[in-house]
Amino acid sequence: MSKMNSPQITIGLSNPKSPTNVGAVMRAAGCFSANAVIYTGGRYDRAAKFTTDTKQITRKIPLTGVESLIDAIPEGASVVCVELVEGALPLPELTHPDIAFYIFGPEDGTIDQAVIDRADEVVYIPTVGCLNLAATVNVVLYDRIAKSTQTVTGDDLIRKSRDKNNLVKVNSK
Repeated sequence: MSKMNSPQITIGLSNPKSPTNVGAVMRAAGCFSANAVIYTGGRYDRAAKFTTDTKQITRKIPLTGVESLIDAIPEGASVVCVELVEGALPLPELTHPDIAFYIFGPEDGTIDQAVIDRADEVVYIPTVGCLNLAATVNVVLYDRIAKSTQTVTGDDLIRKSRDKNNLVKVNSK
């Protein structure tokens, strides 16, 4: 899939609680070809030295702190808030926009009402209980790629993506 034809994906994190989660979100952003990650709040900045961005995705995908997620909405992007809130649409029913700004709340709080009110869509993942921030980002981005007609699959992708210690193959039966 060429970059020119790729949809634009920006992830917004509302006051993320821990650098561990931000690191895991960055890994998800790299795995699912997001273009940028934006966050608010000071908790991540204070703890960033303990980051778990094991694939060093921040060298490829910008991670930027902002004062307001509303003020940081990328041009032309549809805002999709992902939160367990009454009246939200179940994720399986979402048609993902080509240019999306996915906003996720913190694990120990919620997305501000003003941000929810600005959203084009508000969705939730139908689970029993709630997922952590990084798991939620992974599920939403996987849902996007699973519903896409532009998904790249096959052995070439597997060889390019897997760990260097993984050389296992499925043998024909």
